[in-house]
Amino acid sequence: MSKPEEMWQCQMTNCGYIYDPAHGDKKGKIPKGTRFEDLPEDWKCPCCGASKAMFKPLAGPGSVAAQAVKCDK
Repeated sequence: MSKPEEMWQCQMTNCGYIYDPAHGDKKGKIPKGTRFEDLPEDWKCPCCGASKAMFKPLAGPGSVAAQAVKCDK
């Protein structure tokens, strides 16, 4: 299992669903503790069916928060 600091929540840009690694995806049979990066490539949002590519991280690399930190330096 990944360390908590390596497990970022990611939000679907269309419907607002948040994938939380601490909860996994019961509907998609994804166990708790599965990082977003480790989800199968064919995994879809359980709410709207969109692909992983439509998700944005809420923290960590590639997130809006990380981009803001880069701009401040």
